[in-house]
Amino acid sequence: MDSKRLLPMIGHVRGKRSAVTCQLKCDNQCLGEVCNTTSNDYFRDIASAAVSRRAVLGGTAGAVALFGASQFDAAAAPLGENALAARRGGGKAPKRTPLTFDAISPVDFKVDEFNVPEGYTWKPIIRWGDPLFADSPAFDPKKQTAKAARKQFGYNNDYTEIIEIPGSEGRRAVMFVNHEYTNENIMFPPSMSIEQQREVGMINHGLTVVELERKNSNSPYKYVQGGKLNRRIVIDTPYRVTGPAAGSDLLKTKADPSGTKVLGTLGNCSGGLTPWGTLLSGEENYHSYFVGTGETPTDKRYGITNKETVRGWEHSDPRFDTRNEGFENESNRFGWIVEVDPFDPKAAPRKHTSMGRFKHEGANVIIGEDGHVVAYSGDDEKFDYLYKFVSKRKYRKNDRRHNMTLLEEGDLYVAKFTGNSPVEEIDGKATPLSDGEFDGTGRWLPLVENGRSMVEGMSVEEVLVFTRIAADKLGATKMDRCEDVEPSLKTGRVYVACTNNSDRGKEGKEGANEANPRTQNRDGHVIEIDELGSQSSTRFAWSLLLVCGDPATDENTYFAGYPREHVSPISCPDNLAFDSVGNLWISTDGAPDGIGYNDGLFKVTLSGNDRGRVQQFLSVPRDAETCGPIIRDQDRSVFVSVQHPGEDGTWEKPNSYFPDYNNTLPRPAVVQVYKKPRRGRGRR
Repeated sequence: MDSKRLLPMIGHVRGKRSAVTCQLKCDNQCLGEVCNTTSNDYFRDIASAAVSRRAVLGGTAGAVALFGASQFDAAAAPLGENALAARRGGGKAPKRTPLTFDAISPVDFKVDEFNVPEGYTWKPIIRWGDPLFADSPAFDPKKQTAKAARKQFGYNNDYTEIIEIPGSEGRRAVMFVNHEYTNENIMFPPSMSIEQQREVGMINHGLTVVELERKNSNSPYKYVQGGKLNRRIVIDTPYRVTGPAAGSDLLKTKADPSGTKVLGTLGNCSGGLTPWGTLLSGEENYHSYFVGTGETPTDKRYGITNKETVRGWEHSDPRFDTRNEGFENESNRFGWIVEVDPFDPKAAPRKHTSMGRFKHEGANVIIGEDGHVVAYSGDDEKFDYLYKFVSKRKYRKNDRRHNMTLLEEGDLYVAKFTGNSPVEEIDGKATPLSDGEFDGTGRWLPLVENGRSMVEGMSVEEVLVFTRIAADKLGATKMDRCEDVEPSLKTGRVYVACTNNSDRGKEGKEGANEANPRTQNRDGHVIEIDELGSQSSTRFAWSLLLVCGDPATDENTYFAGYPREHVSPISCPDNLAFDSVGNLWISTDGAPDGIGYNDGLFKVTLSGNDRGRVQQFLSVPRDAETCGPIIRDQDRSVFVSVQHPGEDGTWEKPNSYFPDYNNTLPRPAVVQVYKKPRRGRGRR
């Protein structure tokens, strides 16, 4: 891959964000035309007079009832059942988290270190290229092959989940990992041909399932080479298509005239864990792997151009050029939520059309008090939307076979927000409002309901395959890049990480509003949603929990009313997680024109006098992104996936030596941070 082709973003990014990352991860979306060019009337007081959020929060007073025995009763369940409880180690949660720490200081973006608080240490569990199977070859960075890569841990680990195996007394677990994209410039020696790079790069995408083991809950995990559940899911792995669009003419190709079997998954970013022990993976920036006409409404709306892709897969496989006869629909077969059963290595992964097609950051599931499963998902692009899926059938405790069908059929909604402050108070700087907070109400607009399309002029299949266009027609709210969307299992409230939107307020683009209060929003914000009535309700209340940035330089940052001078600076919230007592944890991803620190993981208190307090727990190395946080505070452990360390380097001149720091090339890795058995320095 010619590094000169990766230069368009140079001069357009500042802080720690890499121009190379922009090219390889999302095909320079920030430089291209915004995909959403509709002129939706949004975030206005267009409904009946907006109801104050404070007047309607009583609707969630019984939220604890949502999370009863069905999700936290760990008694005699089949393998993988009650996985949300197992993730937290099972048992009764403490009143206060034992994961105590003093916040670390932010780390300059040029520093190549992994930093943790005093009293903690860290260790990589698994790295790119580590052998997975008994017959896997050892990783040889100078002699990589596609055959070897099929049996090794993939590149750029993102969403990560660890599920304890029932009956193992906390000593065994299974880990699931997404591999979002590759950076051939630092992966391969210059002597490797472009054709070889493509072959190996393709296999380094996809998903991994791998077994873990440890001595006890106070010791770190190790991965098990040759574990019975170990699996690599790669670009030619067959996926089964489910839901109303399965078999649709919109999904049929020359290679798959049935429209029900897709090879591979692409751009897998975040994901989610289901109560029945399966994993969900979001296909996000798949558009950058395809060449199309670039002129059709669907190509334009989904960001597919007629230019050669940066990796050139279209030269190796005709399906990645949708101008080829018989492959016109190939790109329609990506952009879905994928479900994988980590406990059955032979089970085909599934792509669920009922949940809509867009650039899914991920999907996160909760069981409503009415028994229906609700999944939230954000479309990670500037000015795109927030979605909710409600299953047709209800969850059945300990009926895993039934529960594994719940995401195949149901209702799909898109969010429309309404602010409750005068429009003239929204100045684009997030200046505090006269009523004290940015808040309001909203509606979930039906796209598909009771098996029928609710969008005029579009069939159910068209709504699900071209969900963005359907949402445009309903006038959904344009957001500042909704990334992870996580419901709290403690309160039922839903948290939405809006990473940033540098185009808001620019000429010809939508301006600021109460839920996106900053123009050229570089640092992002976090929205808190309260469903009104039940989790499957079509009405909600909302407020901004955080308006991110560095309070030392930006007086209009906001931390739920907590004193700004006592928080850690935070920019570009991305992935979200919760600890056992309900604190929110946020990992960050880049800060274009932002605060200039390495990305990290941050704890946010959600209740009591400390509500809104942000404390930085760790920072990742130079050029890296913090992904897939898992908070196992009862074990005094935190897990993160460190993605694209040393992204701006080359094979000859690495920009990072993470995780081994032995003067070799950087390797993305999953890391465990845990309490030291004895006192010592908090840095490896």
